[in-house]
Amino acid sequence: MAKSTIAVIDYGMGNLHSVASALEHVGDNVEVLVTGDSEKILAADRVIFPGVGAIRDCMAEILRLGVDQVVAEVARTKPLLAICVGMQALMDRSEENGGVDCLGMFPGQVKFFGDQLKNEKGEKLGQKLKVPHMGWNQLHQEIEHPLWQGIDQGSRFYFVHSYYVHTDDPSLVAATTDYGVQIHAALYHDNVFAVQCHPEKSSPAGLQLLSNFLTWDGQS
Repeated sequence: MAKSTIAVIDYGMGNLHSVASALEHVGDNVEVLVTGDSEKILAADRVIFPGVGAIRDCMAEILRLGVDQVVAEVARTKPLLAICVGMQALMDRSEENGGVDCLGMFPGQVKFFGDQLKNEKGEKLGQKLKVPHMGWNQLHQEIEHPLWQGIDQGSRFYFVHSYYVHTDDPSLVAATTDYGVQIHAALYHDNVFAVQCHPEKSSPAGLQLLSNFLTWDGQS
């Protein structure tokens, strides 16, 4: 039986090997390629679009290397999972770095939490929250989706971010989480799924999500 190939897009932004190691850990008969080679990415069965750091730097490299064209082609043809800044890069625009245009694959903005973020729920109502949002938080699944298979409602995932996604189209929201504001923590459309959290650091729920991605046919 031929191995399934998973390409992790390497455009110089992020610790890609932690994602690759997690995929190899959960995958059965898979080959994980960390690569910036467009031909290898387009030939893979599934593709991961990761990212960490400042969106200005990420977008500069994405455009310089032609990753924008590769991601657009992947989004038309095969399962694509965007993670963290990879998710943010799919939006129309980010407030970070004075405002940066992104890829425009999902309608909406990436917004700053603010310097005076406060808890709006629970026993610690009104308590000031630290930015970046760093640590474990619960995901509320808004839809049934193959990538949620085997993951309990309210499962905890690991986050590290100072900016959060808000889409203009509520029908695209796959999950939300709360940190002073409601965050659109997962988005989906056709064969594209995007998460703000780091599933590779979110054992066991995150590993289940990655395992689900390895068998996902791109259908909701």
